[in-house]
Amino acid sequence: MGRQSGLEDYERKRNPDKTPEPSGKNGRKGGDDRPIFVIQEHDASTLHYDFRLEVEGVLKSWAVPKGPSTDPSEKRLAMPTEDHPYDYKDFEGVIPEGEYGAGTVIVWDTGPYENVTEQDGEPVAMTDAIDRGHVHIVLHGEKLQGGYALRRIGKGKDERWLLIKTRDEGADARRKPVNTEPESVKTGRTLDQVAEEEGGER
Repeated sequence: MGRQSGLEDYERKRNPDKTPEPSGKNGRKGGDDRPIFVIQEHDASTLHYDFRLEVEGVLKSWAVPKGPSTDPSEKRLAMPTEDHPYDYKDFEGVIPEGEYGAGTVIVWDTGPYENVTEQDGEPVAMTDAIDRGHVHIVLHGEKLQGGYALRRIGKGKDERWLLIKTRDEGADARRKPVNTEPESVKTGRTLDQVAEEEGGER
């Protein structure tokens, strides 16, 4: 598969000669047919969590300042960001100073997801759900399981979303996974360890 569409903003913001981030030249290659999600903890100018959903070959992305919650009563702000290439799902490392998004990144959680968005009892495709501003998904991650809703609450320059846990077996108001489970599900490393091992500073 060649270059993925929808990545113009991603490529424009990055210099491939200076950042270790994926170029976006390679798409999905076989394997599990189910789409994936990935949540990357990103210690940039401010610490946040990048919530990404595979949709038509790219990772639709939102920055979640406080990270995802397992408490359905908590509504987490999610700010839309540019689409990322599919192979960004495995990226873990240090983006150099002076580059867009400079800071340390780890794969905080990942796994397949299901789109269970419906309208009037009929299934809604992910692209349509995002366009309409209401997405309902089920995550099958290592840290997060069960339903989550993404709801748009602003448009245009004020576009912002809310990420909300639905009430199901994966809900737990007592859990605070962003505080108690800091390790990467890919390598077991923390942000500090990645920064130290790859020459960055936190």
